[in-house]
Amino acid sequence: MARILVVDDEPKMTSLVCGQLEDAGHKVTTTVDPKEALALIEKHSFDLIITDLSMPEISGMQILEAGLEKEGTDLIMMTAYGTVETAVEAMKKGASDYLVKPFSLDELELTVARLIKQQKERSLSRHYRDEVETSRYGKFIGSAPATEEIKRMIGQVAGTDSTVLLTGRSGTGKELAARMVHDLSKRKEAPFIAVNCAALPDNLLESELFGHEKGAFTGAIARKHGRFELAHHGTIFLDEIGETAPSMQTKLLRVLEERSLVRVGGVDLIDVDVRVIAATNKDLKKEMEQRNFREDLFYRLNVFPIRLPQLVERKEDIVELADHFLKSSNHPHPTLPPEVANLLTRYDWPGNIRELKNVLERAVILAGGEELSVADFSLEIDSDPLVDTGSARGSAREGLEMAEKQMIIDALERTNGNKTEAANLLKITRRRLYSRMKVHNISV
Repeated sequence: MARILVVDDEPKMTSLVCGQLEDAGHKVTTTVDPKEALALIEKHSFDLIITDLSMPEISGMQILEAGLEKEGTDLIMMTAYGTVETAVEAMKKGASDYLVKPFSLDELELTVARLIKQQKERSLSRHYRDEVETSRYGKFIGSAPATEEIKRMIGQVAGTDSTVLLTGRSGTGKELAARMVHDLSKRKEAPFIAVNCAALPDNLLESELFGHEKGAFTGAIARKHGRFELAHHGTIFLDEIGETAPSMQTKLLRVLEERSLVRVGGVDLIDVDVRVIAATNKDLKKEMEQRNFREDLFYRLNVFPIRLPQLVERKEDIVELADHFLKSSNHPHPTLPPEVANLLTRYDWPGNIRELKNVLERAVILAGGEELSVADFSLEIDSDPLVDTGSARGSAREGLEMAEKQMIIDALERTNGNKTEAANLLKITRRRLYSRMKVHNISV
């Protein structure tokens, strides 16, 4: 049910519109007085305002302006055939739609239903985004289109019990995505159990996942509960699922289908209530073609697939991510200098976010507490004549390093080798000057 205000100086029209919308289950307020309409808009909240465009004293455009000040309110303009151009102008200013008189009441009801549905979708989207942003495990930093799509998909699937398959290159944030799905689900108070399927051979992986009974094999001196049991009522995250052997895939499929398991060396069926999230950096469809991955297991896992984009696909986020990592490291200069930001956005980051984090950690160590500079990074970037200031050939980094070296040499020459004055001239500390002189093998 939506709260709707209908404004038209023709009583017959307001009565017809009101009757149709009330029959559809909406709560409708009507007025033939535009001044009263402005007062109602000021005092009350409406999901939808339907107003005639041409009225005496106060026009529909003024009703539109008042309605647009109310967040979450959509407006439909009713107009005669001769003023359609004005109605189009109203839509440019923010109206949601318009109806040309005479219109059918069915057309009116369909238009209202469409706008109310869109309102619910927007509200749900805002809720999902707010929930994703406040996940206790962290969040996907950035606002690139690819990043926003990931946030939206996590928000949509989190409230269900559907199995999720996360795909993407290493370092793209698959485990973070899995933890966020769990954190936003109704299982969030129960355990989140992560298993790296590539880290253990199959015989140990089976025991790790399903547990074992005492005496099941040499060294099994006591009963052990498996990860599926430990995740009861919670979530189990099967990372690198593409690395499992076909024999293990068969056992996993049985657990997913029956929601029960038998410990290694045991005979009793144990029921498990778990939500499964799997992740892989492999192309499982190709693995199926090569008979390396079971087709039935793939379709059991691929209920709600989410692909994590590479960092090169969300370059708009690189500087924000780098600033975040700098702040997390308690670096005294948490904002990147423009030349460093430019360097980072021009690199392709084959190791994705993990590589960015590691490169920044190394750069912070090299900077020794001083502001980061291009020379603190070892990134291979093709030469670009627009930014390569030190060399006509070679990488952009080499050119920038040469430029920095020459600036230091020039400063030392201008100060007759006085390092304190040279540092002041370069606007860096003496300690920083010594560090860069050592890097460039400059001696005075």
